[in-house]
Amino acid sequence: MKTVTVLRHAKSDWSDAALRDFDRGLNDRGYRAAAVMGRWAAQQGLSFDAIIASPAVRVVETLKRFREAHGDCPEPVFDMRIYLAGGATIAEVLSETSDSVSQILLAGHSPGLEELILTAVADNGRSALRGAVEVKFPTAALAVLDFDIADWASLATDMSHRARLRAFVRPRDLDPSLGPDSV
Repeated sequence: MKTVTVLRHAKSDWSDAALRDFDRGLNDRGYRAAAVMGRWAAQQGLSFDAIIASPAVRVVETLKRFREAHGDCPEPVFDMRIYLAGGATIAEVLSETSDSVSQILLAGHSPGLEELILTAVADNGRSALRGAVEVKFPTAALAVLDFDIADWASLATDMSHRARLRAFVRPRDLDPSLGPDSV
């Protein structure tokens, strides 16, 4: 079994319209949400052998806050292929992981992360968690996927319906002030 914890970057700062998309950092709500999610992950006992992430500034800043709040986390490996990638590209990146790694924290962007989750988890009509991801995978949301595989390489050929969605948590689930109607 291999586990991928999927983390979308937290809320980005749009105050400087001159910044490229890649260079946008987090706003105050984003910093708070990243820390809330890191604390939750630690409280749930989630651990990571590796972190693979987009090098976009908002992902780097999300991971910094998440890791500070979580505690014991490895250094991230930043891979440009994750930036704005689709689910198939993300699966390809995951497939290159050493089989000595069992648990990965994957940090990136929408819509590729949702695509990965929705392809990996079967739509049997009975999963409320999958249905919630299908509706929206908001900023700083976290999902835990358990893949019934022995090696990461198998994801390169087919990731369809190979995972169970163990958890899906949004910042607003943990702190209502981080909801969409909050400032």
